[in-house]
Amino acid sequence: MKNFLDVANSWPMWLSVVPVVVAVLSEAFIFTKKAKEAGSLVGLDEKEANRAFKVGATAAIGPSLGVFIVMLGLMAAIGAPLSWQRLSIIGAAPTELAAANMAAKAQDVTLGADNYTLINYANATWVMALNGGAWLFTSGLFTDKLDIISHKVTGGDTKKLGILSVTAMCGAFGYFAVNEFIKGLAPDNHANIAAVVASALSMGVLTEIGKKYPKLNEFNLGLAMIIGMIAAIIVK
Repeated sequence: MKNFLDVANSWPMWLSVVPVVVAVLSEAFIFTKKAKEAGSLVGLDEKEANRAFKVGATAAIGPSLGVFIVMLGLMAAIGAPLSWQRLSIIGAAPTELAAANMAAKAQDVTLGADNYTLINYANATWVMALNGGAWLFTSGLFTDKLDIISHKVTGGDTKKLGILSVTAMCGAFGYFAVNEFIKGLAPDNHANIAAVVASALSMGVLTEIGKKYPKLNEFNLGLAMIIGMIAAIIVK
């Protein structure tokens, strides 16, 4: 079968994602306009509002670069057009990559492997779309009820809620990391182990550095991924 990346990076795919990206840009323009109009309600004149937007835009560069770095890995896995579309509406490359990995694992294949076909890729697009759709569905219908659920689960303790959220994420991504580590135990495949260990250690170091330089935290994930890739290349 034709390499799925030939289809994933084809011009019809680029055209298919443009409407979604245009819709997001339109929403951003509308929100910006409405926010400026509402500035007077909180005592901001036009000059102060423009300065506030400039500060916000500058502050967004760091997080955006972090997402961009992670997106490079996502592009290699699912192609550039879909990566552009997914990160335009979700903005969480690790979540999208996890969804693509889950789709591949459910079909008993490895994302991007030689036996990964166009059918596997098509299923991954559905999983990512349904994953994002579930967020929209939940936030649209149950946002007002989530506070009741979280209060019952945590007893109103915000620290418990934070711990629950972090442990859930650690469990999900730790599952993928352990799987890659186990694959690295096979002969001539130790690059997987190098990637997992190097990225984990670098994340620990970067987190400690981030305590002193908080702005660095926005880049931690992307930097850890790059360090893991470099380690894998060296071992390979």
